Amino acid sequence: MGASIGGTDEYNSEINVTPMVDVMLVLLIIFMIVTPLLQSGVPVNLPKDLNAPTEDSEITKDTSVVITIPNNSDFYIGKDPFPLTALGEKIKSMMKDKAPDKRIVYIKSGIDVDYGTVVQAIDIIRKQDIDKIGLVADKKKGGEAPPA
Repeated sequence: MGASIGGTDEYNSEINVTPMVDVMLVLLIIFMIVTPLLQSGVPVNLPKDLNAPTEDSEITKDTSVVITIPNNSDFYIGKDPFPLTALGEKIKSMMKDKAPDKRIVYIKSGIDVDYGTVVQAIDIIRKQDIDKIGLVADKKKGGEAPPA
């Protein structure tokens, strides 16, 4: 048989890392683009509670109704702003096709929002025949004790 041209008869046992680095860089770029898109709703500085239960998985679904109150005068459903007077009609239209046991509205309220503003939102929700209302808080990290 003839001599081998352009190489040796031995196998190369070294790993070629160039394709692996290319794949990792592509994955890094994909994650850098997708991560900001995962945040939904309006950002709010939520109150923290050490004894807060784990977050309900329904909050992050697209079909859930989440009212965000970043300050005393602004109300959002998802990312859309609504005046307090139009909040009831929007909630009613979003809940019309849901079963009675699945009709729950979540409220995310900022730390500086007055108690009365949150109560106004709860009153409007209850006038739409919705009895399940979830108040959302962040769980404190570590062993911080709640203030006395």
